Amino acid sequence: MEFVNPAILFGAGLAAIPVVLHLIMRQQPKLLEFPALRFLQSRQQSNRRRMKLRHWILLALRVLAICLLAMALARPSIRAAGMLGDSEAPTAAALIFDTSPRMAYRTENKTRLEVAQDISRWLLPRLPAESSIAVIDANPGDPVFQIDQSTALQRIDRLDTSGAGRPIVELLEGALRLLKESTLVRKEVYIFTDLSQPAWQVDSPDRLQKQLAELKGIGVYVIDVGVTDPKNLSLDELQLSGQMLARNSPLRVATALNSEGMAGKFLVELSLIDAAGQPEKRGEETVEIAPGESKSIDFPLITGLTEGTHQGTVRFVGEDSLAIDNTRYFTVQVKPPWKVLVAAGAPVEDRAENFTQALAPTEFRRNGQARYTFDVIPFAELAKRNIEDYAAICLLDPPALEDATWQRLGDFARAGGGVGIFLGPAATLQGMNTPAAQELLPGELDHQASNPDGVVSMSTRDDQHAMLAKFRSRRGQVPWEEFPIYRWWQFKNLHDGVAVALPMVNDRPAVLERPFGKGRVVTMTTPVSELSDVSDNNRWNQLWGIGSWPFFTLTNEMMLYLVGSTEGQLNYAAGQPAVLHIDPNRRFSTVLVSTPRGESLRSSPNQLNDVQVTATGSPGNYRVRAGGDTDGVNLGFSANLSSEASRLNRVNPDRLTEVFGDLPFRLAKNKDEIDRNVSLDRVGRELFPLLIALVAILLAVEHLLANRFYREPAPSAAPAGAAAARS
Repeated sequence: MEFVNPAILFGAGLAAIPVVLHLIMRQQPKLLEFPALRFLQSRQQSNRRRMKLRHWILLALRVLAICLLAMALARPSIRAAGMLGDSEAPTAAALIFDTSPRMAYRTENKTRLEVAQDISRWLLPRLPAESSIAVIDANPGDPVFQIDQSTALQRIDRLDTSGAGRPIVELLEGALRLLKESTLVRKEVYIFTDLSQPAWQVDSPDRLQKQLAELKGIGVYVIDVGVTDPKNLSLDELQLSGQMLARNSPLRVATALNSEGMAGKFLVELSLIDAAGQPEKRGEETVEIAPGESKSIDFPLITGLTEGTHQGTVRFVGEDSLAIDNTRYFTVQVKPPWKVLVAAGAPVEDRAENFTQALAPTEFRRNGQARYTFDVIPFAELAKRNIEDYAAICLLDPPALEDATWQRLGDFARAGGGVGIFLGPAATLQGMNTPAAQELLPGELDHQASNPDGVVSMSTRDDQHAMLAKFRSRRGQVPWEEFPIYRWWQFKNLHDGVAVALPMVNDRPAVLERPFGKGRVVTMTTPVSELSDVSDNNRWNQLWGIGSWPFFTLTNEMMLYLVGSTEGQLNYAAGQPAVLHIDPNRRFSTVLVSTPRGESLRSSPNQLNDVQVTATGSPGNYRVRAGGDTDGVNLGFSANLSSEASRLNRVNPDRLTEVFGDLPFRLAKNKDEIDRNVSLDRVGRELFPLLIALVAILLAVEHLLANRFYREPAPSAAPAGAAAARS
């Protein structure tokens, strides 16, 4: 317990006054009439006992009233459990700001971050003198104490939202580590947040609660600057048909419009950036949406893209309270068609027909829209073919090959090429289990397997591999059972690093991947080169057929994976480092990186001639240039917010209790609540109102008892002949 005016406690000495008055102002004897003198003695003793008890009760009430009054005027307070030090003691304070994109939500012409900055500017002068102050935001980096309050204020003024946000719990853990290093006894944390769910995600809060328990007496204040009923439209992450496209290949762009509390018809536009840097509209869609809905948008195919880097935007036309998620950015690179070498058994053209048609239909080849150009050869020519110019090599039902051929394929994959191996009836245990073959294959070939209880099929229930990305939107709806597999090769003793990219329904591998140097080797355990006239008894599968879109899609995604289309990433999450590959034959000492904010940054390629850009916190399109317009390079990439970065749904207050555990925390929505909470924690809860109420009650009781005890009895006539006496 503490006192604001402890000197007034000496006023409790006034409690001696009632005692003195009690001794001085004794009650004078009263005149009593007795019917008989023999009762005088007993009546006198009874009166004395009753008067003595009454006096002690009144004396105690008066003394207690004076003591309570003195204590009330001293303004005592009970401090919250664990709080240490007086109200003016210096504090180690950490001010944590959620600077995620959500904090750009604007109401009453102020963003949530601007509201947080206003409150923090009001709070800083109210911290005790000589306090240590740390200003922490969602950008990467370890927190530090500012030099002084003025420096902390400047740091607050410079705060801005960033796409590279971190959860509040992660920021709080960093703040606790910093506060633990401080020698100041009192420690306080102020968290400025809009209480959105993504900011408070934590899988296991045990570590945080342990850190909080180690800092005895810490005060935690959660300052809610959010809105209770947010209204916002946002665009979902873009779905592109590819980031690396072959010349004249169409580009497909799809997304979704999400609504939080808004309804109506809204226009969404797709634009490409032209040579002058201006947007050129290439498509638009009108979307009618209700609150809480998400509507898919699939724009018409974009054709006629020339070789080079192309960038564009998809944007919601209009205004809402959060503008940062109204636009999505994308980058694609158009290259000449990939050259693919296909080796097959005789008859070569017939064996490769289905495979090559699935990847590059005749019509596409005729009008120049095919992604690939194929050279189809027999296996015997692999040993003498120059394979360095190809992006991928596919072996359709390979037999036993010479060790030198396996070694050439290994060198090709090691240098960054893709090798696809589609096993079939031509494979043999002896030919595939040689040391040279095992350098590429995922493991030892064991036996040809079949299902005696019936047929099996492929399964994309686990679609996390990059080759299966196109199946995610149709999860559970892919009719693999219509395209059965009768026989397949079974492996044993898989090599280190081998992953099952696609299993069958019986959990046997259908497609396996083995990383190999800079490239990769993909092996399918059942063939894709069976002739149409093969007998049913000898058929391995029925993957090809009318309506076989699942295997058509899988074949295309596998080839894109092999040629490196999925590896050449051009679209990143904001804050994620971007890596661009420059032709090794073209060397530049420095390149110029242009950011969406209009900044120009210089960077140097590494030994592999790769450019790494880490300053990607701002969503938008980035350009990387070097060597001039004629002989130089002109590359680019895009950075976008994640869908979660602009989700405004608020966290349940019970969730905060789960995060902080048993540690008491204060939740405030305005300056008055902050002031009251901090005062309660530093000074404690004042007892003045309670003590004054008790004083009033005691005085009232004393008054009632005094009137009752000393009330004059009503006069009555004495009977005739009675004796009178004074007691």
